[in-house]
Amino acid sequence: MKYILVTGGVISGIGKGIIASSVGTILKSCGLHVTAIKIDPYINIDAGTFSPYEHGEVFVLDDGGEVDLDLGNYERFLDIRLTKDNNLTTGKIYQSVINKERRGDYLGKTVQVVPHITDAIQDWVMRQAKVPVDDDDVEPQVCVIEVRQELLDASFDSIEEREFLRVTHCLVRDVQPSATGEQKTKPTQNSVRELRGLGLSPDLIMCRCSTPLDNSVKEKISMFCHVEPEQVICVHDVSSIYRVPLLLENQGVVGYFCRRLNLPIETKPRKMLAKWKEMSDRSDRLLEQCSIALVEKYTKFSDSYASVFKALEHSALAISHKLEVKYVDSADLEASRLQEEPVRYHEAWQKLSRRCKHIPGGFGVRGTEGKIQAISWARKQKKPFLGVCLGMQLAVCEFARNMLDWKDANSTEFDPETEHPVVIDMPEHNPGQMGGTMRLGKRRTIFKTKNSILRKLYGDVDYVEERHRHRFEVNPELTQHFEEKGFRFVGQDVEGERMEVIELDGTPEETHIQDSSIHHSETFILFHEIPSLSLFKLLFVPERNRTLKYTGALKWLVFKRAVK
Repeated sequence: MKYILVTGGVISGIGKGIIASSVGTILKSCGLHVTAIKIDPYINIDAGTFSPYEHGEVFVLDDGGEVDLDLGNYERFLDIRLTKDNNLTTGKIYQSVINKERRGDYLGKTVQVVPHITDAIQDWVMRQAKVPVDDDDVEPQVCVIEVRQELLDASFDSIEEREFLRVTHCLVRDVQPSATGEQKTKPTQNSVRELRGLGLSPDLIMCRCSTPLDNSVKEKISMFCHVEPEQVICVHDVSSIYRVPLLLENQGVVGYFCRRLNLPIETKPRKMLAKWKEMSDRSDRLLEQCSIALVEKYTKFSDSYASVFKALEHSALAISHKLEVKYVDSADLEASRLQEEPVRYHEAWQKLSRRCKHIPGGFGVRGTEGKIQAISWARKQKKPFLGVCLGMQLAVCEFARNMLDWKDANSTEFDPETEHPVVIDMPEHNPGQMGGTMRLGKRRTIFKTKNSILRKLYGDVDYVEERHRHRFEVNPELTQHFEEKGFRFVGQDVEGERMEVIELDGTPEETHIQDSSIHHSETFILFHEIPSLSLFKLLFVPERNRTLKYTGALKWLVFKRAVK
């Protein structure tokens, strides 16, 4: 097993996750099996209770793990399936050590940070690195580990001494602060000095900058950090994050890893990387544009819906369109906003009026009435609309209020005393404990009818398996009232108790997807909850190595916008 350690000081958002993903991508293109681990300093056991405003979205894995959004990048770039143990936190390590102490595994010894915590970190990493993540179930050959610099100590360096393993350390630093626009070397020098004080020496220094690195700056970093010029890699801003693997490849990163780690790299042309370049080039050449309105709650931080945006972006690329996403704060659509800030109110509705609508998940009552207003407008105007999780639940509330005349219809999350609880909490939900108590992970959805848009987008299959993360569900005792009005529950769980997919009948229209005509209604498509890599079926799979993934249902939504 070979390890590549990617670190980058104490600052978030400088690109460690993308660089770690890109390093894995170019190694995988060489025929290697690659896995990835993210180590976070938080006391939290997992990311499930994180605020979207602080850390972005919570990424959900097949096994129900709620993890950092960087694991979404790993899965998208590397086409792998990770588990919750691929996201290691301080809380997990301490919990593991304390549980061992309670069981008596340490035989009465005094449990301390060194060696017990440091050994636990090493054991966890070395154990998880061997878990297969590809479809062929082959043990990985390389493990890319992303970790904050403040978490590094001699415990990571000692991994190299155990079982004669080889470790490569990659340091990521921002050498061009936006405040000055000038390329600086001193912060990088300080980071290298601190890293060496921990017993680690960087093998590659990845320099983040807005423009290509000046030769004089590169030579200065090389001289003062005691590395060869070829070990200083320029990672400047590019048109798309999918160009970063190509940027690293062009600077000889693969060759360096091959020499440093003695990797069994294939010499034949790398088909996967050629397709990656073709995809990036095609993305830069796009001229036609499609516009989607994303009606959301967490508008202050773009990463709050990172996977939703990526799925939309991939969908647009699949039909050769450039994506334009208009973020609409759902609170701005409510009547109270008209009284307080009429300009913001009218601007929000103007953004919404000419675009397809997508309403993603969320928690809490804030902004829900604005989302219901957006859903009502889309339904009445017969505009394409996609609701996921909370978006689906609120569509049920809207339909009940306006079509079933249940004016107080609501979710028990927002109004526990409502006389028409159309959305209710589930048995898995434990109100006394928030972490890990939702309906999580990959679940099977059975299609109940052949006349379904989504079923056809999936290739006319009988069932699909996708990832879920939600606490509430449609009240199964009231579904008959909805069905009578054309609100069709076309997808349900295996037991037939939980409503997973809803389609609303409307005006018949023909849509063309992948050269096949699909006759359907201009409908709402509503999913219960698939917030992770693929909000629904991965419809487009170019050969064996999938360099690009996108959602069939989101592709439908983007296509509808493109033909308007």
